[in-house]
Amino acid sequence: MIPLIENDGLLYVVPHFIGEQEALQWHERLVSELAWSRESVRIYGRSIQSPRLVSWYGDPEAIYRYSGIVHHPRPWPPLLHEIKTRIENCTGRSFNSVLCNLYRDGNDSMGWHADREKELGCDPCLGSLSLGGTRIFRIRHRKTGETHDIESGNGSLIIMAGRLQHYWRHCVPKSRKAVKARINLSFREILAVSAQG
Repeated sequence: MIPLIENDGLLYVVPHFIGEQEALQWHERLVSELAWSRESVRIYGRSIQSPRLVSWYGDPEAIYRYSGIVHHPRPWPPLLHEIKTRIENCTGRSFNSVLCNLYRDGNDSMGWHADREKELGCDPCLGSLSLGGTRIFRIRHRKTGETHDIESGNGSLIIMAGRLQHYWRHCVPKSRKAVKARINLSFREILAVSAQG
């Protein structure tokens, strides 16, 4: 794979990691099978309703804290575990958890952020799979302002690694045009906080 970004971190895009039909079938199953919820998150000291639905799955020890919420993982459903294994085989990395995001329409979004929680370790690797509708994944360098808009389509995989979370921020902006529902599966390895000093 050739990285799209290789300065101050690594970002790879695999446009057709999963075939179109299989990805749509997975989308339909996961919309109905996963335990989706709308959370209240704390951003800059304010509590707001999350502009998308989420769910957290993983190994029992993969407890994840972000935006003022402690996420205790639900056990792996067979399909999520199968997807995890495929992405591990592609990346050569191990993942013990997945943050599932459901963007119901163009009003659902993800604000600017970097995945820098201490549970992720110093230089985390994240494998981010999209199923269903196409949305823009936007990434911007913190210092230079360099920006990339990536079409995150059905079956596409984005891999973020190295120092990327230190130097770049990313988001999924709202869409004014009609878009189909999209699931994003963000696979990651959660480390024991005590092991990080």
